Amino acid sequence: MTSVLAPVDGAAVGLGAVPDPVFSAGMVGPGTAIDPARAPGNAVAPIDGKIMKLHPHAYVIVGDDGKGVLVHLGIDTVQLKGEGFRLLATEGDRVSAGQPVVAWDPAVIEAGGRSPVCPVVALDARAESVTEVAHGPVHVGDELFRWA
Repeated sequence: MTSVLAPVDGAAVGLGAVPDPVFSAGMVGPGTAIDPARAPGNAVAPIDGKIMKLHPHAYVIVGDDGKGVLVHLGIDTVQLKGEGFRLLATEGDRVSAGQPVVAWDPAVIEAGGRSPVCPVVALDARAESVTEVAHGPVHVGDELFRWA
């Protein structure tokens, strides 16, 4: 059982609240989304593992068990080409859950006309393998969901 932790402060709102059909329909995988607090801060690793992909707006961490978790900071933020994000880690780094990966400011994303909502997705997982999904207020490091 993998415990996936909240990478940002905010409110767990579910993937259905993500204004992007690829995420809201679960095409990327099951999980949830966080409507982040509108304050500058760090997005952290949701699990222990290796950073397999790292972009300013998104990252994938794969645990020793082979389970990969995607954290996507906002919607359509790839269009920003890194503006408003600062990398705090490097692709290939081993990280511990809770370790800062990217610094960002959700209010700046929103001010630019984009949604700051953050999908947190269990990649290549069956929907029924994700349980105990949090709803409502979450803080960095709180359990967001469990992945069997």
